[in-house]
Amino acid sequence: MLRKDNRANDELRPVRISPGFQPHAEGSTLIELGQTRVICAVTVEDRVPAFLRGEGRGWITAEYAMLPRSTNTRTPREVGRAGGRSHEIQRLIGRSLRAVIDLNAIGERTFVVDCDVLHADGGTRTAAITGSYVALVNALDNLVAMGLIPSLPIKSAVAATSVGIVGGEQLLDLCYDEDSWAEVDFNVVMTSEGMFVEVQGTAEVSPFSKEDIDSLLALAQGGILRLFEAQKVALDSLRG
Repeated sequence: MLRKDNRANDELRPVRISPGFQPHAEGSTLIELGQTRVICAVTVEDRVPAFLRGEGRGWITAEYAMLPRSTNTRTPREVGRAGGRSHEIQRLIGRSLRAVIDLNAIGERTFVVDCDVLHADGGTRTAAITGSYVALVNALDNLVAMGLIPSLPIKSAVAATSVGIVGGEQLLDLCYDEDSWAEVDFNVVMTSEGMFVEVQGTAEVSPFSKEDIDSLLALAQGGILRLFEAQKVALDSLRG
């Protein structure tokens, strides 16, 4: 099928990751996937949730929000408690990051990752995960440089993308229009060791087969491998 932006079915949108985007944050990045743009910023707090006090290990949590005009029509600000969708996404971001960090090595610290969507054109949650990893490593690099932790407590990289079936064809990295018409929609989170952190799959129109799952996961894996390369380039640019 002819995609809106003339991409091949297995082609990512143009990826740009700009680390150190917010100088006041301990770590940050702006990630752009086509027209989707998300700022990810990390704050380090010298405390942990009550259930971890005295355990000698840290915690990573996330908050996610869409700016009011990041979408075609105004999205009202979520005042107070996050809405159901935002709550689900921020839990997903937190789980994805905790899966690849040795929490015992960061001490009793909490890393709060704020993800704010500047412009939404599909794939905001997967872009937030991919960008948050870069922002988190940026923050950890800074803690190592200050002598607050001895070394980087990273077990592997993590990134995410979307895949789906649209018009009977399997597509990688769905933009909003493709996502809106998808018969099947998946979000896939994977580590650089080839392990899956989370797979969210939904039949929007009709059920899908195990063969569909296998081929969609393979399609997502190919895209995520390219996201790992973009993450490495971004971090190398910071480290000189």
